Amino acid sequence: MGSQQDAGKSQKIDYSLHGGAESLSEGRPPRRTVIVSPSKDDDGHSKFGPPQDTSDFLWLMTEEPHRSRRMAIMKAHPEVTKLMGHEPLTKWVVLGVVLTQLITAVLLRHTRPLSPLFIITAYAIGGTLNHNLFLAIHEITHNLAFKGIGANKALAVFANLPIGIPYCAMFKRYHLEHHKQMGEDGVDTDLPTRLELLVLNNVLGKVFFATFQILFYALRPGIVRSQRLTQWHYMNILTQVIFDVILVRTFGLRPLIYLLASSFFAGSLHPCAGHFIAEHYLWDGLEQETYSYYGPLNILAYNVGYHNEHHDFPSVAWTRLPALRALAPEFYDTIPSHPSWPMVIVNFIRDSDVGLFSRAKRLDKDARVAAQKASEASSAAVSESEDAQKK
Repeated sequence: MGSQQDAGKSQKIDYSLHGGAESLSEGRPPRRTVIVSPSKDDDGHSKFGPPQDTSDFLWLMTEEPHRSRRMAIMKAHPEVTKLMGHEPLTKWVVLGVVLTQLITAVLLRHTRPLSPLFIITAYAIGGTLNHNLFLAIHEITHNLAFKGIGANKALAVFANLPIGIPYCAMFKRYHLEHHKQMGEDGVDTDLPTRLELLVLNNVLGKVFFATFQILFYALRPGIVRSQRLTQWHYMNILTQVIFDVILVRTFGLRPLIYLLASSFFAGSLHPCAGHFIAEHYLWDGLEQETYSYYGPLNILAYNVGYHNEHHDFPSVAWTRLPALRALAPEFYDTIPSHPSWPMVIVNFIRDSDVGLFSRAKRLDKDARVAAQKASEASSAAVSESEDAQKK
């Protein structure tokens, strides 16, 4: 007892902590992320950052982290360039998944859409297969299925067919901007808007967001940053419409309903859909903008869980992302990652420390220039005032 009292007396009070708390973890949910290789700086359990202001996003003035880490890895491991390039296996996986999903849709043509069999199949089988196709299109967007650009675009249109709605052409530009200008407000359409933050900043709002997140990702880009349609967009739209019409006229409406339901479930409360939230939301009060996941669901998702690795080297195909991590463990195994995609959804909903506000944002280029000029003008005014006082 005496030793505990002495320890309590010797412990200094940290007045920077909120409301007299004795640690950053006090009164907060347990840490949700883990460290593969714990260190003195982060043991994977006790380290927390300060609680984030729930009324706003985290605004950063630093550049996105992937460029600097990519340069550091290339300096430490120049052989990393051997991992870059397309993966021939991708086209065969896409072919198999597309055919499996279309055969399943046709087999359900006599099943009522509201029957348990239809709904369970659309969720468990269709949701998983269409989620796989979402991520196939993500992989193809980086031109990693073929050596030629045209062949990659054609495969993306083909992979889009069971999804029911044309989106692969739109996705390409938005996603490449997400890589090049990650976190830039008004440019990176992966970021929630201010309206989403205001309306959905509570448990029910997070349930709604997690349930209908596929709709947010479908509608938000067109509102935040519309695109000019190109020949590539028209080809995607025309091909999808022709396919849908032929499907309905040949087998009836139910196969199309199955495909659309599969796409909805794929981006809703589905185990694989946890990656949408896991990838770039801020966790445990840390300012880490990208998180990886190394669990078994990567088998169904083109290893998209290796997300730090992917952002560092977008030219490394999905089959070689584990090799990239193994090549540079000092860069990847020492930073927090998620142990489970399904639990990401659960923790996102129930934890008060995470929500739509848990995203890092940066001003876009024009806003940064304007802010810099305003800062310089303010500094000049202060300097002139000080000179005047000296005189």
